[in-house]
Formats: sequence, C-alpha cells, structure tokens
Amino acid sequence: MRPASVLSASPPASDGDCRHQFDGHGEISDAIHNGPVAGVPVARFEQQSPTAALRGKALAPVALVVCSMLAGALYTFAMGEDVNWDWQNYHEYNVWAVLNGRYRLDVVPPGFQTYFNPIVYFPVYYLRHFVPSPYGLMIIGAIHGLNLALVCLFARVVLRQAATVAAIAAAVVIAAFGPMTLSEVGTSFSDVLLALPVIGGFLLILTADRLPARYLLAGLLIGAAIGLKLTNIVYAIGAAAALLAATNPLRAGVLLALGGIAGAALTGGEWYLITWRDTGNPIFPLFNAVFQSGEVASINLMDVQFIPPSISDALAYPFYWLVGDHRGAEHPFRDARFAVATVLLVLGLFARLKRGSAIFTRGDVQLFVLFAVSYLAWLGLFSIQRYAVVLELLCGPLIVVLLVRLGAHLRPASPATSTAPLNATMLTVAIGIALWSQPADWWHRPWSETYQPKIADELHQPATYFILGKPLAYIAPQLPPQSRFYLLADIGVPIVRGGIFDQRIRDGLKTPLPGGLRELHMRGEPDRTALLDRYALAIDRSRPCITIEGARPGTILESCALMERASR
Repeated sequence: MRPASVLSASPPASDGDCRHQFDGHGEISDAIHNGPVAGVPVARFEQQSPTAALRGKALAPVALVVCSMLAGALYTFAMGEDVNWDWQNYHEYNVWAVLNGRYRLDVVPPGFQTYFNPIVYFPVYYLRHFVPSPYGLMIIGAIHGLNLALVCLFARVVLRQAATVAAIAAAVVIAAFGPMTLSEVGTSFSDVLLALPVIGGFLLILTADRLPARYLLAGLLIGAAIGLKLTNIVYAIGAAAALLAATNPLRAGVLLALGGIAGAALTGGEWYLITWRDTGNPIFPLFNAVFQSGEVASINLMDVQFIPPSISDALAYPFYWLVGDHRGAEHPFRDARFAVATVLLVLGLFARLKRGSAIFTRGDVQLFVLFAVSYLAWLGLFSIQRYAVVLELLCGPLIVVLLVRLGAHLRPASPATSTAPLNATMLTVAIGIALWSQPADWWHRPWSETYQPKIADELHQPATYFILGKPLAYIAPQLPPQSRFYLLADIGVPIVRGGIFDQRIRDGLKTPLPGGLRELHMRGEPDRTALLDRYALAIDRSRPCITIEGARPGTILESCALMERASR
C-alpha cells in the first residue's frame, strides 16, 4: 500500500494554491489552452476582448511549436551535413538494402547491425536523397526540435499552478542544451526522434488516473518506440514502475501492457518476423542463446563497453560527466544536469524525512520513479549516453520541480511571499547548466562540401567486394547496383562455415561479375587480409589499388583487386 501522506499531501506552490490533487483530468488540454501561466500579471489580459483572448490562446501553442522547429532547423544548418559512424555503417545501407532487395544478395555489410529495424531511418534516407541540401536534414532537425515544445508542455503539466514563466523557461533551457540531444539534432540518429513518442507516453501516464484510456495510448506510443529501436525498453521499465503510484495500478498496468504490445507489433512486428524467417532469430543476432540461430554463436550479444564495473562507479557516473569524463560515449562531452538532479533528489529525500510529511505530490512521485527506474535500467543494460536522450530532456522538468518543491518547503507560501528569489534561482541554475554543457560531435561536413564521392572508372563495372572493416557499407549505394558486398570483419557476426552467409559467398564466387573480385578497406586501419584465406583469395599486387574519398573528412577508402589462389 502507498503511504497516505504521499498521496494526500501537496506542497504549497510558489504561486497560487495547488493543494488540490493531481487528478490528470483535462490536464494536457488545459496546459495547452490556458491563458497566462502562474506568476504573470493578469490585469492587462482582463482588458482584452474575448476574441483577442481566444486568439492569444490559439496562437501560443502554434508559436511554441514553430519556434521549437525553427531552433532545430537552424542548429542543423549551423552544424553541417551529418556523416556519423552509424549512418556510415547501417542507417544508410539498411534502407537502401530494403529498397533494392539486398538482404538476399549481400552478406551483412554493416555487421551485426544489418538486421536492426530500418523503418525509423526511412525519413532521413528520403530527405537526404530527394530534398536538396541542406533543406532535407534541416527538416529532420525541425522535427527533432519538437522535443522542446513537448518539454514545455511536460513542465506545464507537472508544475500545475507553480508553472511560472521562469520555471517553464528554465526547464526548456536545461533540455535544449543537453549534450546528447544537441549532438543528435539534424542527424540520422533515432534516439532524439523517438524521444517524442516516449516523452509523450510519459506525459499521458502522469495525467491518466481519471482517463484510463491514456494508459493504453501511452503504451501504444512507448511500444511503438521499442518496436523501432529495442533500446527504448528501458523506458517501458520506468513507465511500468511509475504505475505503482497510480490510483489503480493493476488496471493501469494491463492497459499499458496491451498498448505496448500493440505499438511494438505495429512498428516492428513485420520486420522481426522477416528476420526470424531469414536467420532463425527475430532480433538477430541479439539474445541468440535464447533463439539459437545457426548463423552466430549461442551467446547473448550485448555492447557492455560502457557499463560501470562496480556500484561505486555507477553512483559516480553523473559526476564523471560533470567534469567531462565521457565514459558512456566515444566522443567527448560534458554535462552537469544529471549531477544537479542527483543532488536535488537527495536533498528532497532529506527534506521529506525531516518534515515528516509529504512535500511532493503523487504526480511528482510518479515522475521521480519513472525517471529513476528508467535511469537504473539504462545504466544496467547499456550505459550508452545516446540512449539516455529521453532522460537528458526530462532533466529540465525534473530539476525545476525539485527546485520548486524544495523552495516551497524552505519558504512556505503566503500572499506576501515573493516568487522572485525562486524564479531567479531556477533561471540561474538553468543558465549555468546550459553554459557548462559541451555536446559531443559525431562528425559533420561543411554544407559547401557535402558528401558526393567521385567513383573511379575502374570501379564502374559490377564487382564482388569483400569488406574488411567498418563502417564501410555506406559506399555500397555509390557503386554499380549489380555489385555484391560481403563483410568478413565483424566480431559480432563472424561467418559460420557452412551457414547461409558462407554459402551465399561461395555461390557468388561461382558466378563472377564483370568487375571481378575486390576487397574494400579504410586506409590506416589494421591489415585484415588474412580473412580472405578462407576463400582462397589474396590481393593482386600487380594491379594498383583504387581510392575513394571517405564520408568523414580526411578519411580514404581503398579497393584492391583480388586474385584466386590454387584451391578454395
């Protein structure tokens, strides 16, 4: 049972009276359409005509959405063309492979990422290929910018009457300058795109007690995000935990689960069935100890390079990020928001124990549980910083809620109490976090030098390419479409002798193409030509290797002709 003090007590707000319960009824629509937020003088609004007031209510959300999208588009333009590692490896190739029937022709050019659900990458693919630069990526950046509008709405709902202009502005500023969020705006990464349905689902959970259908819709949104990218499972775990503070946890859990199953089936069901048919594992090559595909070893493949080695290390992660220790990402970043949120949560717990009665509403408790459990699930399963974009965005509302509730605890509200000190504190904290933040950079090119590689005449004939490294699959669409591409160098999906991939390679060798046999590698990478031995191939030293400009500035791809040895 939940403690009565948690469910019944509400702290005094910094503006107005918010002692009534967080019932969720009409909360989202009220947040969108209400007039001035708390703390803003209303006398001048009372002098306006009803028509003018209605017009202002209608235009405010429109202006918010437009400004959010404009911010995302302009940031994309400022950063340049996205050429991140994952785009080079599988975001580009997987969509191209689906559109051109490559899954029965090639052999895992992106490695184990070949069978990741490609549906979420279709919008970026079409925008890159059919809309002139820079406008295609600016459009996707504008869509990413919608997260700011959603955070604004989220903050308005969780703060209720305490939602002053300063409080909402502070939440949005903290969210807008998240280092992982900024690093993904205008890129092919899907984490920031899928933050929209996940945060939307969280918002519905926080407002669903009197409208149970919202649990179903929340599950649908979060499930859809999971179907598109499995790493979003951590947010389903957090959402389920938050239901413990619902008025009817069992009903809420059933509705959330039904919606989640439906959402995941809609966005991922068909793809996972196809993958199961082709490989024997619906999420190939993950969890192969369970599904037992014969194409990889019977192990549960996981990326554990960033998972903390000990509990003490895990507790220190937010403070590592504070000082620029970028464990959790391959590229440097600096972030104070998780450390600030951790400190405020601890202070809030001490304040609650000292007071002896609740200082947080039930909605606050749901937010804290949702955030904390999602974070712990992320930390234990991945600890990959990009996968925490949702949490990074929600740090804004979380920090502001904690400051408001702690401020109300320290200075109980009265008609004579000024909100200026609290507003100043929130804005100062938000600006400090924003200025301290340093986003990661996953590689960009200037718009004046967008990636359009020149392919040498020697490569204009269809050929069979043996790929000896990653990420190189992005070059496949640039080469003759009848070519074949076989990756030999992925530790996650080594070619099993006698398996379907091995047999496909051997069948391809029996039907030569006009351009012959070639290997493909990145200049400066370790020599992996020993991988060719299994197929009795070697580099033909009598012929020069051909170079291709790489997508990442300063990189060069090389393709050398191969010759057959005496036996295979």
